[in-house]
Amino acid sequence: MRMFYENFPFFCVFLALLSGILTTLIRDGKKARAVTLAMLLCAAVLNGAVFLETSLRNVNFSYAMGAFPAPWGNELRAGPVESMLCTVFCLVMLFSLMGGGKDLEEDILPEKQNLYYIMMDLLAASLFALSYTNDMFTGYVFIEINTIAACSIVMARDCGQTILATIRYLIMSLVGSGMFLFGVSMLYTITGHLLMPSLYPAVTALFDQDALHYPLAVLSGMMCVGLAVKSALFPFHTWLPTAHGSATTASSAVLSGVVLKGYIILLIKIMCRVFTPEEIGSLGVGSVLFVLGACAMIYGSVWAVRETHAKRMIAYSSVAQVGYIYLGLGLCTPAGITAAIFQIVAHAFTKPLLFISTGGLIRASGHQKKLYYLRGAAWRNLAAGLGFTVGGLSMVGLPLLAGFVTKLVLGQAALAEGIPQWQMIAALAAIAVSSLLNAWYYLPVILQIWKKEPEPRGPEGEVYDEHREDPGLSFRTAVLCMSIVVVLLGCLARPFVQLIARGVALL
Repeated sequence: MRMFYENFPFFCVFLALLSGILTTLIRDGKKARAVTLAMLLCAAVLNGAVFLETSLRNVNFSYAMGAFPAPWGNELRAGPVESMLCTVFCLVMLFSLMGGGKDLEEDILPEKQNLYYIMMDLLAASLFALSYTNDMFTGYVFIEINTIAACSIVMARDCGQTILATIRYLIMSLVGSGMFLFGVSMLYTITGHLLMPSLYPAVTALFDQDALHYPLAVLSGMMCVGLAVKSALFPFHTWLPTAHGSATTASSAVLSGVVLKGYIILLIKIMCRVFTPEEIGSLGVGSVLFVLGACAMIYGSVWAVRETHAKRMIAYSSVAQVGYIYLGLGLCTPAGITAAIFQIVAHAFTKPLLFISTGGLIRASGHQKKLYYLRGAAWRNLAAGLGFTVGGLSMVGLPLLAGFVTKLVLGQAALAEGIPQWQMIAALAAIAVSSLLNAWYYLPVILQIWKKEPEPRGPEGEVYDEHREDPGLSFRTAVLCMSIVVVLLGCLARPFVQLIARGVALL
């Protein structure tokens, strides 16, 4: 008999879609916001319950959709990794909307705010589906839903920069979607299956027979690179700095924290449920992801050092942090995948914390976004200053914070037995150089925002009022909660990494 909690993954997808339908009937932006926040909170509870049950029992389960059995029907599959990530996505979206609420009300016209929350509901539904789906074509459908919703929340702040960034993102996304769909079509032609449990034995049999090696390399490469394009891996990241730098604060936080990760979750499932990490490595796809990840870590950090715009600096940092994820995946080992998933969770909280805090610092500095004009801003918005400090030090890799554990676990995965020497050296060098560059651009900004000035002035000589604006309880709560999670991930790293490792074994 099916346990009741096994219905929760479907309930979460349905709840997000239902919230989107209800939000279309609500014209008031504040009421629409309340509906979306309530949905995210309920979904976090449901996903959290699935996570507790599956992690305590160390099991996963499948949930058939409709009356048709496999291989014709569709199904969901949930385990500790999927449910944990969906819980993280819910909480991050919840805190991002809470922390970026004031900017959102200013940046988006009142009559369009309910439309913004509809897109947030669709984003949540697509993230749940990408995390839980056991069907390749369903994954493709929700990839496109995710893309449309992501484009909408970028251009919700109606200005030339966001429209240009949206067009760039859409073009790059279409390239990535086309590659993924072409790879899925080739896989279906070869195997006759779309469900992952049916694909796995068919692909394994082909490897055992040493048959169709080149077609498998091409289709796996197209799917993996297609998803890499959509998740802004170097050199496909060109849309990201402008999109994150010009969008409203909540959109920047959600885009960086969760939207990019949805595609990566599907990629991890393909690596583990359709192929195996060893097969991906033998096809050469893992090496491509590894090299691109290492390049992203350096390239993103170098451009962040050169940037003077606060939000674009953090956006370039996201390019580097996505590189950390792909570096771990490119190792094609359970330890590397575990490190990548930990980085997904750590980055999901740290980067929205930085964006939300930066939004508060900008508001306290007369809406000036240049780093120079944020001098002493932490004293004008103490919560934002503390949040940025915690997030920035985590990115640098200070012990007892989440970012340090990511670098440590990735380094351990690179030093594991069986890793080629060139990958080991490249991984350790990329981590070391990226960490130094992180310190180069985060530490001066942290010092600058805490530098007291008797009369801080803007570009036209105007004096900022030190009591300019109360950031509000919602902002403080969001910053405090995300800061606590970043610290807990650093302090309680060992059991959490072990929990992820057990979940990876069940994928």
